[in-house]
Amino acid sequence: MSAEIVGSSLSHAAYDSKVEGNIIFTRLDAAINWMRKNSLWPMPMGLACCAIELMATGAARFDISRFGMEVMRFSPRQADVMIVAGTVTYKMALAVRRIWEQMPEPKWCIAMGACASSGGMYRSYAVLQGIDRILPVDVYISGCPPRPEALLEGLMKLQGIIDQERPIEEQLEDIKKAQV
Repeated sequence: MSAEIVGSSLSHAAYDSKVEGNIIFTRLDAAINWMRKNSLWPMPMGLACCAIELMATGAARFDISRFGMEVMRFSPRQADVMIVAGTVTYKMALAVRRIWEQMPEPKWCIAMGACASSGGMYRSYAVLQGIDRILPVDVYISGCPPRPEALLEGLMKLQGIIDQERPIEEQLEDIKKAQV
């Protein structure tokens, strides 16, 4: 009898059909930031060996889907986070920039690995010494190549950055002040 009563009280606690007590108050900007940070759609830009670690992050062992990012988009018009993984040559830099420009706003960039962050061990005329020379980078992930756990940590840092974005009105005021 007592186990039956405990079981019924637990099921009642798990499901509450009353609407009155289940209302959350928040600011619109905070809700938008929360939605953006929990539904990021990465654009994988795998250019070298770091791309293998990027692929491993999507596998079952590391499970990027628990962050709402399992949908890798290979169309720039459907993505909002570009993950540049690997060595960027000058020949490839124009294509990377073109894909970045095709992505809709708001968009973010992650430089994954030493080569994307600083050119890595390649100090040559053909290698771009950091993707930040052509794109604004939000998060740098170190390593050669970085482990999938490092990419997950970088994505969590990006979520923190998105969560702390200022309200739209403040950003518009700063733009108006800069134009005057």
